[in-house]
Amino acid sequence: MPPLNQLCLVLVIFLLVFSLPSLSTSAIIPKANVSLSIPSSQLVENLCNDKAIQNRRFCLKALSTPEVIVAMDTTQLGTLIMKLGAANAKATLNVYNEIIKKLGFPQALKALNCCVKAYKYAILSFEMVSSELVEDPQTSNYDVAVIGPEIANCEKELINAKVQAPRLLAGNRFIKYYVSMGYEITSTLELENPNEY
Repeated sequence: MPPLNQLCLVLVIFLLVFSLPSLSTSAIIPKANVSLSIPSSQLVENLCNDKAIQNRRFCLKALSTPEVIVAMDTTQLGTLIMKLGAANAKATLNVYNEIIKKLGFPQALKALNCCVKAYKYAILSFEMVSSELVEDPQTSNYDVAVIGPEIANCEKELINAKVQAPRLLAGNRFIKYYVSMGYEITSTLELENPNEY
């Protein structure tokens, strides 16, 4: 039987996560802002159908905004993906910060603070990649790829601390989807311009 303090910790975290109704999950879970009758662009279809994309449905849904649908080239699409990834990371970071404010258990705080650090890194990386796409897709590709291990470390810390918070786990899963989309779009840019870099 697990020690009583671990059970209490899991219960408190569970209650905190589900008692934060003031936090919107709209930036964590992508919402289509257009009707389903509007077709996605060929750029979006090509990206989302690539085998490197971890979740095709998520990709299509996340990239179904009017701004993305009218993207004229891979660079514009890549810039929009990075902005969406940064927005998603900011929303998830806000959830982590809210939980930290209400939590008092050292084991969980260490894990949550590790995740806060990972999400701050993810935000900076997505924003940096957005500005690097035109000049250096190869560096952009690397900068997107290194977000993944940071989030994996966050997940490992949450598991070790026995933090069971569905909203945090969903945020981690979604950020990995944005990383795969970002990695794929920067790989495509590298292939489109092989002699320029």
